[in-house]
Amino acid sequence: MSLNSFGRMLRFTTWGESHGPAIGAVVDGCPPGLALSEADIQLWLDRRRPGASALTSARNEPDRVRILSGLFEGLTTGTPISLLIGNVDARPGDYPAGAPHRPGHADFAYEAKYGLRDPRGGGRASARETAARVAAGAVARLVIPEVALAARVVEVGGNYVEKDWPGLIEAARDAGSSLGAIVECVATGVPAGWGAPVYAKLDAELASAIMSINAVKGVEIGAGFAAARQRGENNAIPDHAGGITGGIATGAPIVLRAAFKPTSSIAALGVSGRHDPCVGLRGAAVVEAMVALVLADHKLLHRAQCGEGREI
Repeated sequence: MSLNSFGRMLRFTTWGESHGPAIGAVVDGCPPGLALSEADIQLWLDRRRPGASALTSARNEPDRVRILSGLFEGLTTGTPISLLIGNVDARPGDYPAGAPHRPGHADFAYEAKYGLRDPRGGGRASARETAARVAAGAVARLVIPEVALAARVVEVGGNYVEKDWPGLIEAARDAGSSLGAIVECVATGVPAGWGAPVYAKLDAELASAIMSINAVKGVEIGAGFAAARQRGENNAIPDHAGGITGGIATGAPIVLRAAFKPTSSIAALGVSGRHDPCVGLRGAAVVEAMVALVLADHKLLHRAQCGEGREI
């Protein structure tokens, strides 16, 4: 069984490896008649791409996307949309075959599962794969024009003061180390009613989507873990629910936070290559994309079961 796809009505599959010739995604279930161009997708890829800042990986990937199928005269046709992103600055020679397992990486886990692994930058386990998610998320945004998404880094290395972050990250990199980060995403305009009880709860599926992002080790929705430290009368206020109760959207803004671990590819652990000293900086674009994909899927699921106009 291959588990490289996500979603139900709006389903996407990503493919490719960090240092292979290309990566990409296939988005299936997108409604027909939506205006889509490569520029619409490029806008979001440019927010995530490496090499755009001195605080990110030195790998210089333009991440130019090509749409190979699913369009006719600039409109989606309802058929699978195939998206291709070339790897133009890959250096597979930096990762010799037979290299030992790197601490904190998926090297051992992949080899334990499959009996072999792609050593080139982690292969499929690399955060390079998230570019394909961002491209797919750009398509999902077309399905939910009523929703506004805004994700941003709110904490780096335990520090909440944005002006301090560059110095902290540079100091960590100079010391051969790295820092973690927390990304917050707010979705406004989500109608009440999206989601489902019990086995397809909107908060559960958002958490699953965010936890699938490389380097994410924790997700909070609404008050999150802080709710466990409060009395019931203090916690039972709408803001603490994060816009979802009973697995269904309430119409209030949906608020979630993702915890990105410090990058394990660091000199202090004997790992060489071009890596982010704080991968969370580029994580905001990926979090937004995954939230868009989940919300678009649930909009289509809601419409399939309840029809149009069931939002209250």
